[in-house]
Amino acid sequence: MRSLPSKAKNLQIAPFSDTLPAPIVFRSAYVPAEGMYPQHRHAWGEFVYSFSGVMEVKLADHHYLAPPQYGIWLPPDVEHVGLNRYEAVHCSLYIAPQGCGNLPRAACALTVSPLVRALLEHLRQQPPEQPGTLQDERLLRVLVDQLALAPCAGSYLPSSDDALLGAVLRMLEEQPGDNRSLPELAHAVHTTERTLMRRARRDLGMSFVEWRQRLRVVKAMPLLEAGQTVETIALDLGYGSASAFITMFKRLVGTTPDEFRKGADGRINAGTK
Repeated sequence: MRSLPSKAKNLQIAPFSDTLPAPIVFRSAYVPAEGMYPQHRHAWGEFVYSFSGVMEVKLADHHYLAPPQYGIWLPPDVEHVGLNRYEAVHCSLYIAPQGCGNLPRAACALTVSPLVRALLEHLRQQPPEQPGTLQDERLLRVLVDQLALAPCAGSYLPSSDDALLGAVLRMLEEQPGDNRSLPELAHAVHTTERTLMRRARRDLGMSFVEWRQRLRVVKAMPLLEAGQTVETIALDLGYGSASAFITMFKRLVGTTPDEFRKGADGRINAGTK
């Protein structure tokens, strides 16, 4: 399993260790910056969704990272680590093994539809101490059915263990505003543009340009939630103007940066009441 960020210090405890109290269990929580659920596994499936912030899940051979348009599905008995570099409001839907038959057999990011998001928001508003009703149980079953229909996105921001491509991705993760062209980046790791393009398609399932844009979206989200101006974020991420950044952000996220910020403020306030 890949090493964890050395700054992760707010250890969180998984709520269940041996058995689930019900076949389907919903739980939401606020997690401070640098929060981490240490390496663990359980006999049930888990769907992780972040209402605000970006949650990361690390497995032995994959690193899944998903902003609020996606959730992360973990089948039963998958060893994993959960973490978030910035504060987050997230939820987990725990599903007993017998209820996982129609869900993906491998861990992946699932696209969250408006209906799934509405169901998760509704469940989050319910008092946690309130005993589950028959209506709640039916709602949870509908949610599981909807997740079974959700398109599997692999990982919103996949990584690569390839020596050449991985080195380039790590450089950009450390400096997302780096505007060097692909030929320049290829030269920096002593390879060719064509080699990087081919390996990006093979390992990332997308073009290098799309990966770089997704990286900048992921980097922008916590900065927007922290109150930085769109202009400052755009310049820090390598854009020549705020309008160019806004156009890219809206194309990938579906909302403008300011609309995303307002929605995040509402999600954080609701999650910390």
